[in-house]
Amino acid sequence: MELIISLISGAIGGNAAGGIMKNLSLGTIGNTVAGVVGGGIGGKIIGMLGAGGMAEAVGNMGGMDMGAIVGQIASGGVGGGVVLAVVGMVKKMMG
Repeated sequence: MELIISLISGAIGGNAAGGIMKNLSLGTIGNTVAGVVGGGIGGKIIGMLGAGGMAEAVGNMGGMDMGAIVGQIASGGVGGGVVLAVVGMVKKMMG
């Protein structure tokens, strides 16, 4: 469940970053792909720091920890935006 949340929020974050930073935008498909990759990376980093497993552990007990879900959404969105910015800058420098 956590990975899906991170990937979706990463795609949204990538497209939002592409809309804000028009000069680094990769187009809708490129923004989405970069966002999904960044969302996955951001979610994994949060998971390695120990915050990622909380939502699943609480979910198995019959409830959902909203703080952990919000953390996954934030980390995925930020990760998506960061990866889009990096890929956009590399593409701009090469072109």
